[in-house]
Amino acid sequence: MGTAQWQMVQPSGPERILPPVLLELFGRCFSADYLPMKLRPTPLLVILLLAAPAARATVRLPRLVSSHMVLQRNVKLPLWGWAAPGEAVQVSFRGATAQTNAGDDGRWALTLPPQQAGGPFALTVRGTNTVQLTDVLVGDVWLASGQSNMEWPLRDAAGGAAAVAAANHPQIRLFNVPNCAERRPLAELAGGEWQPCTPQSVAGFSAVAYFFGRDLQQQYKVPVGLIAAEWGGTVAEAWTSAEALGKLPDFQPKLASLAQQTGSFAEQEAAYATRLSNWQRSPEGQDRGLLPGQPTWADPNLPTTAWKTMPLPGIWEASTPELSDFDGVVWLRRDLTLPAAAAGQPLTLSLAQVDDADSTFFNGVAVGGTRGYATPRRYTVPANLVRAGRNVVTVRVTDTGSGGGIWGKPADMSATVGSTTVALAGEWQYRPAYTPGTQPRPPYPGGAQNEPTALYNGMVAALHPYALKGVIWYQGESNAGRAAQYETLFPVLIRDWRTRWQQPALPFLFVQLAGYMADPALPADPDWARLREAQRLTSLTVPSTAMAVALDLGNPDDIHPRNKLDVGRRLALAARRVAYAETTVPASGPTFEKLTTTGNQLTLSFGNLGGGLVLKPAPDGGSSFAVAGPDRRFVWARAAVKGNTLVLQAEGVPNPVAVRYAWGNNRPATLYNKAGLPASPFRSDAWPRQPAP
Repeated sequence: MGTAQWQMVQPSGPERILPPVLLELFGRCFSADYLPMKLRPTPLLVILLLAAPAARATVRLPRLVSSHMVLQRNVKLPLWGWAAPGEAVQVSFRGATAQTNAGDDGRWALTLPPQQAGGPFALTVRGTNTVQLTDVLVGDVWLASGQSNMEWPLRDAAGGAAAVAAANHPQIRLFNVPNCAERRPLAELAGGEWQPCTPQSVAGFSAVAYFFGRDLQQQYKVPVGLIAAEWGGTVAEAWTSAEALGKLPDFQPKLASLAQQTGSFAEQEAAYATRLSNWQRSPEGQDRGLLPGQPTWADPNLPTTAWKTMPLPGIWEASTPELSDFDGVVWLRRDLTLPAAAAGQPLTLSLAQVDDADSTFFNGVAVGGTRGYATPRRYTVPANLVRAGRNVVTVRVTDTGSGGGIWGKPADMSATVGSTTVALAGEWQYRPAYTPGTQPRPPYPGGAQNEPTALYNGMVAALHPYALKGVIWYQGESNAGRAAQYETLFPVLIRDWRTRWQQPALPFLFVQLAGYMADPALPADPDWARLREAQRLTSLTVPSTAMAVALDLGNPDDIHPRNKLDVGRRLALAARRVAYAETTVPASGPTFEKLTTTGNQLTLSFGNLGGGLVLKPAPDGGSSFAVAGPDRRFVWARAAVKGNTLVLQAEGVPNPVAVRYAWGNNRPATLYNKAGLPASPFRSDAWPRQPAP
């Protein structure tokens, strides 16, 4: 564990919430880098920067068409830019020349003939001025998109430090699209530039995309360009165009509402920032736990009979109705009883993870604080604060958006002094720093980035028609509660992007949700199982797609599993099969095909055997297969491999008619093929969700 960084709570006033709007005031679109956030230029500055060269030179190129870029091999190459209306523009590359004239709006577009892989080359654009691009490669270009598991940086992945240090790959080029939510499609990206892959450029780049691209570059020995456009915690509809989304009835009312609104997201959130600032200066907006002249709520002698309780670890939106949509500051307290031998001894305080920031006190004295919702909290309490008998732990939690609270494994909440460890999981007292409901509501409670079409407009629209080899996608966590809708929405997104790029068979490879969260002892039917099913059906029904199974790569206690290497490898195998037509490459685990019933047994047949079926024991000694009879009540079943089939049988089910495999949040992956690839969770039935037994 690294040393915790903390700040004392200032007694003169409350620590303020930092909503996304305050970042918006400094620049509507900002980088995807993890903390500390790096602010990008304001829209006005961007306009000035773009306009300044125009005073000296007319022809201008988009950010995506620049030195160090990779152009897609073996296809016609569309290029575009801006010039004076009617201006003649000529582009020369590798002995080929194309020319056109800018339209009345100043935009020009042309197409270069297909090129074989190679480089570096120069590309020249001539109008009334000349633009010379250097170090241009020709190879394969992949767009990587989705939410936080695609966004997760290489430096924070398992083995990230070693991978970063070794990442000198001049044949791999990186382009990171900055986070940007917009109401209307942008003609130009808010930022970004092509960079050769070095330890410096790749550290904050998508780990999944890097491992995927590295595998392909090593396999085919051609340059690889990776364009990363991802944003953590975002929904699929935000990445879909208005034209495509408008065909789905579920989204038509929201799209109509957005169409009637005036002003940009930034303008609306700026108005909210003013309301929030006024409220924070009002009596209602003060942190009642830090009022001048009164004991702080960390005071161990403070009466707390009026405080309510919540179970921890857990996110308060899920467990506490009063805080179901609360973003802000909540104080948490718990008494801790220690034996006489603990008095005067240093104590280690472990608090799992806190979403998003904490100031932690022991017997009224600050002992630490950390920012970052995924960072484990572990503080050392000085010996002079530790008493025999009653002690008080107080945590002031600041939630800046979405979930809030102390989350993680119960075993990671404890106090240890000497050989004594006291569990801290369980009921804690809580009190909001101000009355819920008094603070102004943001115009977009989930953030403007989760409004339908917002990320397509701000991060995708300006990418086409740049020629691609394909797309890799890792998203779904934020749509997990709407699996039935996702079953339609996700294919619409895929077709939408293919239409925009005018590539009807554009390879689209995606990652199925990894294992996350605990499962009950009996077979269950949770949201994550249903979302995985929607993803599986997409891979079966939408041509030129493939799904990388990641169930076995997950972490039940962390939505961000660190093993991104194997995710990238499995996507690369899928690419070899779908995008590179290596039809003999094992690119998938066993895929369920048919169910037959013989008495009290079910026999399952599979495709993609990869040399044969492999059945591994479940780590918990249980089963990942459940069967049900006509009563639709699932029970765990015994499984055995017989040749290229799997035979199931369960006590108490004399007439089985349906099977479900790994159907849960994090049921163990036990079925593989001999190529070492896991089967996707699946079910043979189409039954609606049943109430829990």
